[in-house]
Amino acid sequence: MTKTSFPHISTPAGDRPESAPSWNQQRYSQMPSHRYTNVYSRVEVPIAERDWPTRQLTEAPQWVPVDLRDGNQALAEPMDPARKRRFFELMVAMGYKEIEVGYPSASQTDYDFVRQIADADIAPDDVTIVVFTPARRDLIERTVTSIQGISNPVVIHMYTATAPTWRNLVLGYEREALKELILAGGRDVLEFAGDMPNVRFEFSPEVFNLTEPDYVLDICNSMTELWDARPERPVILNLPATVEVATPNVYADQIEYMHKNLARRDSVILSVHPHNDRGTGIACAELAVLAGAQRVEGCIFGNGERTGNVDIATLALNLHAQGIDPMIDFSDIDEIRRTVEYCNRFEVHPRHPYVGDLVHTAFSGTHQDAIKKGFIAHRARASAEDRPESEVPWNVPYLPIDPADIGRSYDAVIRVNSQSGKGGIAYLLESEFGIELPRRLQIDFARHVQQHTDANGSEVSAGGLLAVFQQVYLDRGTPVECLALNSYQVADTEGVTRVELVLDVSGRQHRSTHDGVGPVEALTSALEAHNISVGVLSLHQTSVGAGNDSEALTLLECRSDDGTFWIAGRGRSVLAASMSAVMTAAMRVTAHRKPANSRGLDLQ
Repeated sequence: MTKTSFPHISTPAGDRPESAPSWNQQRYSQMPSHRYTNVYSRVEVPIAERDWPTRQLTEAPQWVPVDLRDGNQALAEPMDPARKRRFFELMVAMGYKEIEVGYPSASQTDYDFVRQIADADIAPDDVTIVVFTPARRDLIERTVTSIQGISNPVVIHMYTATAPTWRNLVLGYEREALKELILAGGRDVLEFAGDMPNVRFEFSPEVFNLTEPDYVLDICNSMTELWDARPERPVILNLPATVEVATPNVYADQIEYMHKNLARRDSVILSVHPHNDRGTGIACAELAVLAGAQRVEGCIFGNGERTGNVDIATLALNLHAQGIDPMIDFSDIDEIRRTVEYCNRFEVHPRHPYVGDLVHTAFSGTHQDAIKKGFIAHRARASAEDRPESEVPWNVPYLPIDPADIGRSYDAVIRVNSQSGKGGIAYLLESEFGIELPRRLQIDFARHVQQHTDANGSEVSAGGLLAVFQQVYLDRGTPVECLALNSYQVADTEGVTRVELVLDVSGRQHRSTHDGVGPVEALTSALEAHNISVGVLSLHQTSVGAGNDSEALTLLECRSDDGTFWIAGRGRSVLAASMSAVMTAAMRVTAHRKPANSRGLDLQ
């Protein structure tokens, strides 16, 4: 394979010859873009005024998952009957009311699954079953045979490719001849299923988005006339972007043109079936609904040929994020994902919208800080309004929806690596262990965590953060000089606080009594008498854990000869934790002294 060179990158600007091609010229010479024509030159939509740019989405369209047919055809290992049934039952449980279940004439597995629906009566009465067929008489007949005995509403979905390339190269038909083939298929559908009262009809001009607008309009109007579309028995006209080739606004123009010009419009359910070849299938579907589409076919999480069908889970949750009920239940999205992964035999990407493992996760320090502050404000509003947090309007930075809406906990919202900052680190310690860090300690601790993640090159869990916190602020070890607080008593006599202390300094006990001061001040004063200076600048109380198992945690900001530092102490009470913190600070001060005979402990 020839290695591509980029001289505009590898060669310093000053060393390039004057004749070196510019960036655009270089790219043009490497990428033969001139071989392709844009869709505007192939399909001109005769629409002068557009309504879709000024419209807003206000309600969910009719959703039709096609995972069991279109998605199934795209799998290296198509679903067996057990997987098909499990997927079908998932979609029913989620609330889908119309489900395309297969291509009965394409495989025995699909045929048998449709028969299973008929024989085992596994579909609720309000669920419409859709079956798919080409416009070919023998395949239409087998499709109708497969649905015999189904009491549910049924849609027979017939398709034929109509775009010029498909007409000419694949099918070998001119325009009029292809139209007659399609109408012949429509007549076959009527012959075999026209008298079945629970059956309605759907037609898809495959590759609609590359078909001449006047031609596809003529065919669609001919089909609704043939099938006698009426408001009480509407015909579905499904307009696929079978291969996505244009910007979403072009597809919206095409849908609006059909919406405004179709005959029997009140007897037509206008449907779309976008694919994702350009990566804009979601946008195509949303703009198509603005343009007049009432129904959207796609796959849950976007499986399908090439880059997939439009993702109807993302579409639905996009509505949810705008305050619109998607009419589908995603309250346990991880269970939905597990089922889809089992049936499709491949994993959903961790960055997939809404469902991926990392979509609600922030590693970036600035993002973490914003999320932390957003959570604090959200909870404060809930408290002020005396309402559950789930009922308070959501407004947390970087999280378009509350993860709890789809069954996610907040455990993975903030995760820490070398890119993380103080806000995320503090959030994890507080959310996991209840430890609230003051701002200056957040800054100090973030520096230690940064050193840890840089050294290890990996993410650190909440438990790992606690271990680093303990190592830095709690586990200071015993210095060379033996120093311990043997006992302390605090009494209040006639409004005056008296603190009695017993310090062990290098093996000798020293008693002291302190009146009119608190325990922390008394202890620092007793230590000062032995040349151990612990200047307490600030003291913060928090806890570790919750409930009966929680312990008090005191955080001290101290000053000593070698600068300021933070230290912590823990205990079963606030007083015990505070005294422990002061003693830990004292041990740190003595441990950091130079070994010379400059300031030893005063044992007198």
